[in-house]
Amino acid sequence: MQDMTIIAGGAAISDAPHIGRHWIGGVWADSADGATFDRVSPSHGIVVSRNARGGAAETEAAIAAARAAFEAGAWSRISGKARAAVLLRVADLIEANAEPMARIETLESGKPIAQARGEVSGAADLWRYAASLARSLHGDSHNTLGPDMLGVVLKEPVGVVGVITPWNFPFWILSQKLPFALAAGCTCVIKPSEMTPSTTGMLCDLLAQAGLPAGVVNVVLGFGEPVGALIARHPQVDMVTFTGSTAVGRSIAAAASGTLKKVALELGGKNPQVIFADADLASAADAVTFGVYFNQGECCNSGSRIIVEESVAADLVARVVALSRKVAFGDPLNETTQVGAIISAAHQAKIDGYVQAAVQAGAVVELGGGEMQVPGLPGKFYQPTVVSGVTADMAIARDEVFGPVLSVLTFRTLEEAITLANDASYGLSAGVWSENVHTCLEFARRVQAGTIWTNTWMDGFPEMTFGGMKQSGLGREIGPYGLDEFVEIKTVAMRIGRTRANWVRG
Repeated sequence: MQDMTIIAGGAAISDAPHIGRHWIGGVWADSADGATFDRVSPSHGIVVSRNARGGAAETEAAIAAARAAFEAGAWSRISGKARAAVLLRVADLIEANAEPMARIETLESGKPIAQARGEVSGAADLWRYAASLARSLHGDSHNTLGPDMLGVVLKEPVGVVGVITPWNFPFWILSQKLPFALAAGCTCVIKPSEMTPSTTGMLCDLLAQAGLPAGVVNVVLGFGEPVGALIARHPQVDMVTFTGSTAVGRSIAAAASGTLKKVALELGGKNPQVIFADADLASAADAVTFGVYFNQGECCNSGSRIIVEESVAADLVARVVALSRKVAFGDPLNETTQVGAIISAAHQAKIDGYVQAAVQAGAVVELGGGEMQVPGLPGKFYQPTVVSGVTADMAIARDEVFGPVLSVLTFRTLEEAITLANDASYGLSAGVWSENVHTCLEFARRVQAGTIWTNTWMDGFPEMTFGGMKQSGLGREIGPYGLDEFVEIKTVAMRIGRTRANWVRG
């Protein structure tokens, strides 16, 4: 396969399937009708989890438990200090249990074990940062309204939050949402993806150990219909936060509109990296390679679209192709593997469809472009793929491929580069590579994306808010702005003394 680096499968998996149940009101529960569903590992082809399949009854019960817990005030009305203490204990427990959580996440998703371990243990930092926000959440005061008035603006928890998470980063994205909702004082009903449900369920044990009151967090396992749809439209749910495809995000917004609940959506991306001729091409090539293959390219922040100054395009593509051959694809349980299995056969076919359509439209496959066979494993793997000669009208340049496929476009001027970068329905993230700070700053100001990286790609910190423009979503996650998504603003106008003149006279 064109001299690529492939990590063969190791020993057969002997893990018994993880048993997943609903967590409702602080109690583990099976579905009332006894329904279950299995998750088959996309890399190893065996059943790795068997889960209760929730329906309307379980969803209603979880929402009722969250509502009762919120109204009781055992979490929503306690001090920020007390909330922070629980969140900090959860962070410690996540780190202590990172290994088993990472293993089941690898088996369910196909991502490399080293990456899964980093995501699970690294998520603890999100919980610790959210704990700091729980203690520092505050409103405003207005002491300039006149001698007889004082104004106070309060930030209060929005209420019951429905949290719907995706399969590609199941624990990390949950940790971008849940601890911030809890820091604000909300209660939650969570529906993890049916493809990767297990780490969300494992977290429930840690929440209980940390002392979170029963009913504050509830988990219903199952599918978008009926579980996710009911959460989105239910009148007792005050807000929905969702990460996933733009198409599903639209359906959630439509369902939520019936009750005019608050909606936060982190959706798709077609993220450009613009590389100028004066860039450090060695560093850019390495970052491009990382950006397109990280998590098999199944990443909303994937740097799947590079826009390269024409004079250095051939050089950069050659560098990326050479580096791509060295990236270790294969068995996700091997510590040296960097890229694992594609989430499903259907998704693999979708990825390949974009590549083949681009070739038919005149693009050139510089590397890869098809399914990869990994010795010893039955799962679906896709070759590292670089496609040049791409034009802005091709689907591969406009749609979210969500696989290890890099599209290469070229430009001649800064204006052309910015036009190409903005020529997409998405606006999640973008990158610029240049040694000229003026070029970087002008690009950062003019490109339409929620996150701009300059001379780097995909660096992230809990303090730095994340979210998209255009069809990449609504609202923000993490950082102080991420916390603000989970609060309502209340204005309190207070008159000092008996200074108000009577409206009724006589």
